Amino acid sequence: MLLTILGCSGSLPGPDAPASGYLVEADGFSLAVDFGSGVLAALQAHRDPFSLGAVLFSHLHPDHCGDFTGLTVLRRYHPDPPYDPTERKLPVHGPSESPDRFARAYAESAEELARTDLGDVFEFHALPEGTVHIGPFEVTAARVAHPCEAYGFRIATPDASLVYTGDSGPCEALHELADGVDVLLSEATWQHREDRPADLHLSGRQAGRLAADAGVGELLLTHVAPWTDPEVVLAEAREQFTGPVELARRGKSYRIG
Repeated sequence: MLLTILGCSGSLPGPDAPASGYLVEADGFSLAVDFGSGVLAALQAHRDPFSLGAVLFSHLHPDHCGDFTGLTVLRRYHPDPPYDPTERKLPVHGPSESPDRFARAYAESAEELARTDLGDVFEFHALPEGTVHIGPFEVTAARVAHPCEAYGFRIATPDASLVYTGDSGPCEALHELADGVDVLLSEATWQHREDRPADLHLSGRQAGRLAADAGVGELLLTHVAPWTDPEVVLAEAREQFTGPVELARRGKSYRIG
C-alpha cells in the first residue's frame, strides 16, 4: 500500500498548503480519501485525476470536500478525456447527504439544481457503519466524535493496514479502528489544553495516547491548523508514544506493509 499526502492543513488551507486529501494505492487502484481545498491541484501533480478508482469522504466540512466541485467540472467538461465519464462513473463513498450537498455546491441556481444530481459522472454510495470493499481495499467505517455525520476509516489489504481518524475528538471508535494498525494517520489540530471543546478534534497529546493505547506501528500527524505550531503537537505526541512519529508532509509518499 502506498499513501501519498495531497494536503494536510487543518480546518482550512494554509500558505501553499492544501487542506485534507490523501491518495491510497494498491494493485494499480487509486483511492482518494477526502478532497479539500487545493487537493485537485495537488492530485494533478501526482496522477491523472481520471485514473482515480473511487473517492472516499470522512465528512462534508469544506476543508475535506471543497475541491469536489472542481472534479465535477473536470469530468463533465474535459474536451479529450481518456474514457467517457458518463459510461464509467466514478464511485463516491461518503455520508448520506453527499449527493444533495455536492449538487447544491455545484449548481449555479435553483433551476440548475432541479436539473442535476451529478449522477451523470458520479455513482454515490452512502457509507454504512461496518466494512465495504472498494477496489483491493477492505474499508471499515465507524462514526466518530465530530459535530456532523463523520467517519474514521481502517483501510486494509492482506499485507498492510492504515487507519485515518478523519476529524474527531477522543472516542472509543478510534481505539477500535486503530487496534494494532500498521500506520495511524491521525489529526492533531491543536495544542493540548484541558478546556478544548469536546467531540471536535484531537491534540498532539491525544493522538500520541491513541497510538500508544492501540499499539500502532507508526503515527503520522495531520490536519494541523495553520495557526498551530506543528513542532509543539509533534513533541506532545512523542511524549505519549515511543514508536515512530512524524508530521505528514504535503507531497510525501509512505510505503505501508
